[in-house]
Amino acid sequence: MDCERATVRLGTGLDVRIPAAQTAPGEVRTLVESRLVSWGLVVLRDDVTLIASELVTNAIRHTSGPEIRVRFTREARGVLLEVWDSSGVLPIPKRTAENLAGDLAPDAEALECEDGPGGRGLPIVGLLSSEYGVKATEPAGKWVWSRVSA
Repeated sequence: MDCERATVRLGTGLDVRIPAAQTAPGEVRTLVESRLVSWGLVVLRDDVTLIASELVTNAIRHTSGPEIRVRFTREARGVLLEVWDSSGVLPIPKRTAENLAGDLAPDAEALECEDGPGGRGLPIVGLLSSEYGVKATEPAGKWVWSRVSA
């Protein structure tokens, strides 16, 4: 990672600006996994790297700017991952099997919608997170965040 676009606060976490490119999810997964190992939180690796992939993929898909921003910090009871993009459009999760009135599998309407397949990332984030949310920023953009308990 280019040092000009990254600020790494040793011991506390990450605060990085990453080009909104297809390579971003893998780059962020590597950074997050490395930090989890250094914190002794390997038990969170699978969930947090999947969350990172989903949030970063969504950010690069929706940003109108050349880069996204990722912050990752250790907390007393786990970790907090935040991803910023320049779009002011807030995410709306699609229906999943778990919230389709007890159906065992999603119906055709849940799998396809006006903007095509996809949109299951936020429900995945919700299932793996202790809590998650979104916060709009001024003058534009938003932080989408996930907290995962150890």
